[in-house]
Amino acid sequence: MNTKTVFYITGKIIITVSVLMFLPVITAICYNEIHSLLSFLYVIVGGFAVGFVLTFLCRKKDGVLYAKDGFIVVTLAWIASSVLGAMPFVVSGEIPSFTNAFFETVSGFTTTGASILTNVEAMSKSMLFWRSFTHFIGGMGIIVFVMALIPAVSGRSIHILRAEMPGPTVDKIMPKAKDTAKILYLIYIGLAAAEAIMLLFGGMPLFDSLVHTFGTAGTGGFGIKANSIAGYSNFCQWVIAVFMVIFGINFNVFYLLLIKRTVSAFKSSELWTYLGIIAASTGFICLNIYSTYEKFSDLIRDSFFQVSTIISTTGFSTVDFDKWPTFSKALLLLLMVTGACAGSTAGGIKISRVVLLFKIVLNRLKLLLHPRAVCTVKVDKKTVDPDVVSGVTVYAVLYFVCIIAIFLILCIEKSFDIESNLSATLACFNNIGPGLAIVGPTASYAGYSALSKWVLSVAMLMGRLEIFPILLFLSPSAWKKAG
Repeated sequence: MNTKTVFYITGKIIITVSVLMFLPVITAICYNEIHSLLSFLYVIVGGFAVGFVLTFLCRKKDGVLYAKDGFIVVTLAWIASSVLGAMPFVVSGEIPSFTNAFFETVSGFTTTGASILTNVEAMSKSMLFWRSFTHFIGGMGIIVFVMALIPAVSGRSIHILRAEMPGPTVDKIMPKAKDTAKILYLIYIGLAAAEAIMLLFGGMPLFDSLVHTFGTAGTGGFGIKANSIAGYSNFCQWVIAVFMVIFGINFNVFYLLLIKRTVSAFKSSELWTYLGIIAASTGFICLNIYSTYEKFSDLIRDSFFQVSTIISTTGFSTVDFDKWPTFSKALLLLLMVTGACAGSTAGGIKISRVVLLFKIVLNRLKLLLHPRAVCTVKVDKKTVDPDVVSGVTVYAVLYFVCIIAIFLILCIEKSFDIESNLSATLACFNNIGPGLAIVGPTASYAGYSALSKWVLSVAMLMGRLEIFPILLFLSPSAWKKAG
């Protein structure tokens, strides 16, 4: 492993996160929050010090990054960013426990939206801004953001991009990974700006529109009100619901639209499967809860909003869906698992993997019926590489092993009911946030013990980075020098 390059990049990332903290500093100045202002400044100084020491001591002699280095860089960067990002909460005393602050920050960067706060409206504006801004940074990826800004540290930077971007495969949009990162972020920022402007037109205050845009774009879900989005106008709820769906779409589709390859963009079977699941789920939930509504428009809006927020793994809410009938809650739990499209800011297994797994099963059935037949897995009329098929199968096995392990730990550690522990596991691992019962939309994760919060923090990181980077990071052999 190229240790110097790994820590050099980590230092750059720590410096970048420190620079980004000047945005909540500006917020603190605007709202005259002196204590919060000083807290951020202390952390910024400390972040700069650590970052500059790492970059100075680990100046690269050989900037080549190997595939395993990409996984380690990503994991180390996310852990370091989460530790640094948690410090303003601790220093200010607004979340005095480091365990709670780390959980909240990991939840922010991984765009989970699970919170330990029991009174979010008591937080200062600058802390709320930083809390939601972590969604925006983590949505497209901390390192993707850094790669878009700093000079390439290696001719193999695509290894970092592939290690951090969600989905079974990551292709280059442009020949250079740096250019790919720039285009991804330009699309990301453009869509976010469009949403913020529409929310302003809908009467939402500027501060509120920004933090909710951060949450929608990153598919995070941190709210600034006790009732999440329920208190805003119907127009704003529709805007957020539609943009949650948009940010759950593979960003390659937007790039193809940008270069006017419209036909190619709309040929994506993953896109149509995603939209089809949303439409069908909304319809089923409408049929299941229609008797509790007087207005058809409210029924459609709430059903579509909750389907959009769960499948995109955002986690906002307009109603307490924990009070819905069992069928609707079960459907939402299934949507937690599937998630949205690969190459989006959403979590979950991803629609592309679900489609591939379904086709792998069909292929197996064909072979059982016709042993001599030559069967290949195809998506969008293209044969899928056997390595991708194998990778998806292995990921699916690891996914369920991790879910079972985390669920059992929660059941041993804390005597919450099975529904709460299972939904908490699914909500954190799939980066959704709210679950059912004790961790429902109107509740928080404050009741879990410190150990459970650390386990769930690891679950959020594993879900966001899709298991393999964390496993390689914990493997002693991955830290051995190449050669």
